[in-house]
Amino acid sequence: MKKKKKEIKYSEADLIRAFNLIRLKGNDAHPLMQEWVEVALPTLTVVEQSIFENIFKKAYYKIEGWNEEELKMKFIAHVMDLGHLEDNGAYFTYCEREIFAEVENKYLYLKADFMIAKGILDSPEAPYFYIQEYKKLKDPSGDPVPQLIEGFLIAMHENQNGKPMYGCTVTGKLWDFFVMEGKTYCISDSFDCTNKDHLLKIISILRKYKEILETRILD
Repeated sequence: MKKKKKEIKYSEADLIRAFNLIRLKGNDAHPLMQEWVEVALPTLTVVEQSIFENIFKKAYYKIEGWNEEELKMKFIAHVMDLGHLEDNGAYFTYCEREIFAEVENKYLYLKADFMIAKGILDSPEAPYFYIQEYKKLKDPSGDPVPQLIEGFLIAMHENQNGKPMYGCTVTGKLWDFFVMEGKTYCISDSFDCTNKDHLLKIISILRKYKEILETRILD
């Protein structure tokens, strides 16, 4: 069993320097990002439409007052359900899981808020997708971006399959999507979940990821 070491706090700039990463920004800045986020708005069933209207209304009026757990339980969990990201036997969803590894002689650690991975029962093995979230737009306790990148680097090192990593950060009402291929990572434009069209787009993007995962990422 791998032994956990003392966590090192990296900034995004630290990781760029340490691993010679290339940072891109924008929905059309990388072909994988463009394919992922430039999707049509989803078709919702009657039941899904009812759930959507309910969580949108709650977020629109209350998101600024929620703490981290309330954000997860009252909103993010329902968005993930509408995005059809659920266990299917070939992969599973995990929350609050620790992963760590030595990558290029540097110790990396992530406590993943949400992760999609291949696994057995309660033990994740090959991570494919992460969500890192913070309630506040500026949170002194941490920055979800370097944590997400650390998770990507750990997964790519452990998976050893050359396939890209996908994920997103949720910072208050803003959702930012990430793709990493090789040493290059790309950050989407931000989507504001208190904007109804943006929230629908977030759901579309999550559904598109499910398609990408099942047709191209899974072994």
